[in-house]
Amino acid sequence: MSSVRGGAPRTGAAAQHRAAGRDPRGGSVGTGAGAQRDPGVPRMSRRAREALAAYGFLLPWLVGLVGLTLGPMLYSLYLSFTRYDLLTPPEWSGLDNYRAMLEDPRLAKSVEVTVVYVAVAVPAILVVSLAVALVLSRAMRFLPFYRAAFYLPSLVGASVAVSLLWRHLFAGDGVVNALLRAVGVQGRTWIGDPDTALYTLVLLSVWTFGSPMIIFLAGLKQVPRDLYEAAEVDGAGPVRRFVSVTLPLLSPLIFFNVLLTTVNAFQAFTPAYVVSGGTGGPADSTLFYTLYLYQRGFTQLDMGYASAMAWALLVVLGAFTAAMFATARFWVHYGDER
Repeated sequence: MSSVRGGAPRTGAAAQHRAAGRDPRGGSVGTGAGAQRDPGVPRMSRRAREALAAYGFLLPWLVGLVGLTLGPMLYSLYLSFTRYDLLTPPEWSGLDNYRAMLEDPRLAKSVEVTVVYVAVAVPAILVVSLAVALVLSRAMRFLPFYRAAFYLPSLVGASVAVSLLWRHLFAGDGVVNALLRAVGVQGRTWIGDPDTALYTLVLLSVWTFGSPMIIFLAGLKQVPRDLYEAAEVDGAGPVRRFVSVTLPLLSPLIFFNVLLTTVNAFQAFTPAYVVSGGTGGPADSTLFYTLYLYQRGFTQLDMGYASAMAWALLVVLGAFTAAMFATARFWVHYGDER
């Protein structure tokens, strides 16, 4: 009995030694593969380890954001207050570039051309894309082929190759005039006439309606069929069902497409550059804002003025985006609203 009672303290002492990280025979108690953690180093929590790993994965993107986006943006903001010709160091000029913009007749012309282009192209793209989406939302044969065929132009529409093709199609001896002559109609030099050159570019932008069409098509697939059935029971015709059921349920997608298409239209550059040969002609009828910005910065080497133009465009697009979000609550309807 005495040996049993005497063994208990020894067992307790051994447990205390192990809890303290020491071996009762004078050694140390190892952890894992025999490594001993230094009690003076705090152990990192699991959340901290996960956050550290996340920042490690984000580090390349953050470096690119700062070095390739934020850095050049801030430097261009500085250049907008300077005279800089890419060959000599920038010279501070204050607000001179912005004052010169107010007195530049070609800048005013480029703004006029761009606004007309946006005002015509954006509604046309949205109407055509929604109309095609309504047709493709119905059951028909070879539907996947039609979807792919209509979407394909949006993948290559802004490329140099398509712009060159467009230039040849609407030239004086192009395919369009050849087709018109075949039916007895006298053609014209569409891209050489100031009255029609801009609208050939509008037609090119409308031809690339695939992206908004796919978005509208996905939205139409989510409209509950019972809403159409209920409206039909109430005596609503096709037009009434479209106005009262389809458009309200598609309003979030309309908002997204209007915003994205408008921003892209303001930034259009390649078609005007290729079709006009970089001049914005004829008679500045295709002088987009971005094309004039390119001319001032890389043709006339007036990078300070071009930077001011770029920041003015950014402010306009930011104001437009803010206005869209501010007015969205009046006409954008979501399915979970009561």
